[in-house]
Amino acid sequence: MKPRDKYLKLVVWSEEDQCYVGSVPCWIDACCHGSDETEVYRELCSIVDEWIEIYRKDGRPLPPPTNRDYSGRFVLRTGPEMHRALAVRALNEGESLNSFVVKSLKKTVQQGRE
Repeated sequence: MKPRDKYLKLVVWSEEDQCYVGSVPCWIDACCHGSDETEVYRELCSIVDEWIEIYRKDGRPLPPPTNRDYSGRFVLRTGPEMHRALAVRALNEGESLNSFVVKSLKKTVQQGRE
């Protein structure tokens, strides 16, 4: 594993700029862009390698890694009204609250990719 593999690297489409933009959350803001998603990712990896080398030469500690394992579980506080509304919708769909919320979140994430 390369040191850069410890960092989450994002390449996303920017409607404003009409191109792909690369960044590393919590460390490197938008730092490269282009029309080819794969090329932007390659450039981003190169930039991360360069920053790691700069930190090492300066004797500075690297930022904490952002690539980590996720358990698939998190706590969400919605308030009683939202909790009730979601529970009722889940019952109407014949699903558990957890299944209903996961299905709803998946739809939202997929719509965000379109």
